[in-house]
Amino acid sequence: MRTILVTGATDGIGKATALALVRQGHLVIVHGRTTAKARATVDELHAATGSEDIDFVAGDFSRLVDVRALANEVAQRYPGLDTLINNAGIYMNTREISADGFELTMAVNHLAPYLLTRLLIPALKLSAPGRIVHVSSTVHVRAKIDFDNFDGERAYSAYGAYAASKLANILFSNALARRLAEARVTSNALHPGVISTKLLATGFNMTGAETARGAQTSVYLAAAPEVEGLSGRYFDDQREKLASDSARDEVLQERLWRVSAERVGMTAE
Repeated sequence: MRTILVTGATDGIGKATALALVRQGHLVIVHGRTTAKARATVDELHAATGSEDIDFVAGDFSRLVDVRALANEVAQRYPGLDTLINNAGIYMNTREISADGFELTMAVNHLAPYLLTRLLIPALKLSAPGRIVHVSSTVHVRAKIDFDNFDGERAYSAYGAYAASKLANILFSNALARRLAEARVTSNALHPGVISTKLLATGFNMTGAETARGAQTSVYLAAAPEVEGLSGRYFDDQREKLASDSARDEVLQERLWRVSAERVGMTAE
């Protein structure tokens, strides 16, 4: 049994991921934006599986203070965390600013998981071999991170902001993999597929495959023995795939790491 935290687990791919992992016999911590949604999801998963090994935490990823509180709660209650799945994500059709003054898409999709992950690394190291899984997207291949327009202050494109955040997920995953190489904690990113979720409907006005299919690669990277020790990779449909040139650019990875650390109030070390 692994202890696994799944962010954004109250609907869509996140809920399907949590359900599949509970069915595999793991202890799953469901994260939701609110306590009510998280508790309701736990009840739903319990009804579907009969498992008692389901817990929840709540926190709004648009507020870094919530992310810090969530990380502290998880670390205190589960000092030996085996797997973190950074699944939570949004698509904003209009430019909005987070409580901390950042463009909301990048704040929720990248800065929040960046902060959460770094705060939970001690817990993941404690239970090594640990795993960190980042849910990205194939849209990263058409993305660019403009550090002079990081918050969309000069120009804003909903698709551009979303794609940049998904590129950031892989850049972070790869930079993290290097830093954790000796710690027996792996970091990998994935494309879940084109899946029928609220995000897909909001951003792309279309439908796709069922959420259970979208969860498959997350579940694979979270718990499958055959990927033990693999790190700094990108997966699609449970197979390793080459990410874009930009995603594999170490200079860009390190620049984003430094900018992210400054924004969330951490050192870059």
